[in-house]
Amino acid sequence: MRKFLSLEFLFSFLFFAGFAHAQQTDFAVGGSTLWSSKNNDASQAYLPPPEKSGVLPSFTFQHLNERNIGIALEGAFRYHQGVYNGYQYYRPMFFDANLVYSTRMRAKTHADFMGGAGVESLLFYEHGICVGNNGCRAYVNSNHFLLHGGFGIRYYAFRNIFIRPEVHYYFIPNNFQFHSDNVFRLGASIGYTFGAH
Repeated sequence: MRKFLSLEFLFSFLFFAGFAHAQQTDFAVGGSTLWSSKNNDASQAYLPPPEKSGVLPSFTFQHLNERNIGIALEGAFRYHQGVYNGYQYYRPMFFDANLVYSTRMRAKTHADFMGGAGVESLLFYEHGICVGNNGCRAYVNSNHFLLHGGFGIRYYAFRNIFIRPEVHYYFIPNNFQFHSDNVFRLGASIGYTFGAH
């Protein structure tokens, strides 16, 4: 029985190793900024601000199979705290998981299309001083479900090193802290591809 399992493992390994040459894994880091529309016609005295600006470092893990279809995991967060309506500091963070389709446009250029879902986590930093050891927190966390769509152009500048300008769209239902449920993230990343490209 052990010999049979060993042979089965060996044949499985050789079978999947034959496809490994056609697969690829990408790791990338980048920077971006947020853009969202501003409410110019509301009559309220206290308007939710637009969710925009700031520098957002990002990271991406992407794996494609031999058909150029795969998965991507992404994260981005605002590097410096923003100021919410002029009085409270906050920091947005975005995390999403996507299905990806990649297609070759030219010899060194690929287009990546992705769509998926994730979460927006908003940290609102509280003012005031905590006295003693009573367990008070310095922030309030608010999480929102989001749908994500993205597009990027991957250009291989040197061997397996690529540069990718990219656009990301987030639809965040009930994003009540801000003016709009629609948020764009515009930026670029630099990365490395393991495997065929």
